[in-house]
Amino acid sequence: MSGRIHSLESFGTVDGPGTRYVVFVQGCPMRCLYCHNPDTWAMTGGKIMEASYIMEQYDRNKAFYQNGGGITVTGGEPLMQVDFLIELFTLAKERGVHTCIDSSGIAFNAKNTAFIEKLDKLMTLTDLVMLDIKHIDPVKHKELTSQPNEGILAFASYLNDKGVHMWIRHVVVPGWTDDPKYLYDLGYFIGQFTNMTALDVLPYHDMAKKKYEELGIDYVLKDVPPMDKARVPELKAHILDGIKKRREELGITHHT
Repeated sequence: MSGRIHSLESFGTVDGPGTRYVVFVQGCPMRCLYCHNPDTWAMTGGKIMEASYIMEQYDRNKAFYQNGGGITVTGGEPLMQVDFLIELFTLAKERGVHTCIDSSGIAFNAKNTAFIEKLDKLMTLTDLVMLDIKHIDPVKHKELTSQPNEGILAFASYLNDKGVHMWIRHVVVPGWTDDPKYLYDLGYFIGQFTNMTALDVLPYHDMAKKKYEELGIDYVLKDVPPMDKARVPELKAHILDGIKKRREELGITHHT
């Protein structure tokens, strides 16, 4: 089984626990205004690679991943290529490799029974899903990404039902995703889940500007300054307040 791959990275350190072998797949329906990989958007780009070839590349450096690391598939949007992921992770699990998907959740469609059957199979092979929730408000989410967020939020619930470990990521962008109300609402939403193992609040940066220029794409956020990293604990606290409130209401004692 082959996949459409943008690139491979041998020593990822921010793509899940430990040191990771990172597979960047090609193709994504999202158009996040702060996306730092716009070159992965096109569904027809990238290189065709076999799952077996990727695992061969992993094996060459496997000694470096023994610190709790493994393989992470990111993108692009990995779940646009679910058949490929099933084969790749099947080969990974035969080797005892920790598997992680970094996803926006945009591909999730509970009404597509054929997709759900495949996703169910994939989840039996997946140790961790890093779910990027861009915005909790449906209107703001569409302004920010060009896509609705209903399916994304439903995907979070699906992962909880399946008992798949979930690592929530949220990028805080000045004037876009740093409103205390929406941060609290995000926390209140994810506070219901007992499968959440971590929460990353990531400060927006504008290092992708040059790439947009090279690709001839307008960078809509060009006048938005990078988020002050010193504000991250304050902003994260609003999310944690929402989590705490929801868990108190539900009687959940699990702590992230």
